[in-house]
Amino acid sequence: MPQPPIQDAEGTRPDEARPPMATDVHAELPQSLKDLIENQELHAALEWLETNPPHLIADELARMDAVDAGVAFRLLDKDRALTVFEELEPVDQQQILEGLRDHSFLELVESMAPDDRARMLREAPAKVAKRVLAGLSTHERRMTSALLGYPEGSAGRYMTPEVVALAQDLTVQQALETVRSKGPHAETVYTLPVVDRGRRLTGIVELRELVLSAPDAMVSDLVVTEPAFAYAGDPAEQASRLMRETNDLNLPVVDSERRLVGLLTIDDAVEVIEAADTEDMARQSGASPWSGHYMATGVWRLARYRALWLSLLLVAATLTVSVTQLFEGTLEEVAALAMFIPMLIGAGGNAGAQAATACVRALAVGEVRGSDLFKVIWREARVGLVLGSLLAVLGLVVGTLFVNAKVAVVVAITLVLICAWAATIGGTMPLLAKRLRIDPAVVSAPMVTTLVDATGLVIYFLTAKAVMGV
Repeated sequence: MPQPPIQDAEGTRPDEARPPMATDVHAELPQSLKDLIENQELHAALEWLETNPPHLIADELARMDAVDAGVAFRLLDKDRALTVFEELEPVDQQQILEGLRDHSFLELVESMAPDDRARMLREAPAKVAKRVLAGLSTHERRMTSALLGYPEGSAGRYMTPEVVALAQDLTVQQALETVRSKGPHAETVYTLPVVDRGRRLTGIVELRELVLSAPDAMVSDLVVTEPAFAYAGDPAEQASRLMRETNDLNLPVVDSERRLVGLLTIDDAVEVIEAADTEDMARQSGASPWSGHYMATGVWRLARYRALWLSLLLVAATLTVSVTQLFEGTLEEVAALAMFIPMLIGAGGNAGAQAATACVRALAVGEVRGSDLFKVIWREARVGLVLGSLLAVLGLVVGTLFVNAKVAVVVAITLVLICAWAATIGGTMPLLAKRLRIDPAVVSAPMVTTLVDATGLVIYFLTAKAVMGV
């Protein structure tokens, strides 16, 4: 009697063909816009652009060279192109503009928000800036020129001048009618400044309050009479951090006579803080700040931004060589001391870098002021002593295991002194730089580490002389 065919748990006979297993994992990954443009798959690229949000499109364009980015950008419809364009960094916007014909070029820059246009022109070559300004309407050119007239890095450069301002003697119904008539031409209507007849800022009212109030209520009864605000000449970073502290979506910007000139919006404030933090991170790592997408930046350009500081730090590091040469006799007499040099200067450098980073951050967010110099010295000296004492216990054990008790004691004492000294230097240098009107980030981790390396060796050898008499 014939046996029935054997089947597995899924009811499939072994001799039946099964669907092949996917072996190429990469084949299932979606192609990037860059790949589609490079392969001239324009239909697929158009579909990619239609199914992805503007910020992802902007990120892809920033990764591409000028030619490919221009091809991809021209596939976007007019409204979506403007949204994507305003998501780009100024350096990437210039790259796109240079590849557009006159009609598309003029249409795009005319549609931009004045503050975004001014920010782009701030970093644009003179040729591009001249072409942009020449193609603007009289009204847009006037607003853009006014923004460019404010000092570099000021709140006036980043604010939007297109603001719906309300008179203080309006009813809620009249105020809402004003918002409806002027709102389409403003960048935001969530925060509504209230002004007097001389356009001086007297307060703000939120759109939410107007919508939820009775039509016959007076705006003067709803207004916040002591709002946070910034002067147009104030640093944009300072104004942006004020917004973060007050949790405001928009910050009124006024001139020296407290007349309303614009609003700093939350999206611009976030960009200002991000740019400031990026610059601080670059300087703290010993590099010059630069703009543009990392993946689209050439190797030589990246090297150029880092080379200057590395060269300066290398020259500064010769102090360490000089100190070692000065105490050459001590090293010859007690060769075991040389074993612990890397450990000691490493510990001191790290302690100094930690203190410098903490102090730069505290300065940036307003937790520390220049007048707090001696308080910071006292605080960091004590922190360094605590850290040095903890490390000294480990140093004593390591020194005893590898060499002898005397050298171990020298290492332990040095760790206490060098950590206290490094933390004090690391916490002090950014504040001194601030007083001298130098960016505190410039004299942070790498510079502090280099200085502590040289002075730490002096502390080490002087301690050895005192303890061992060499």
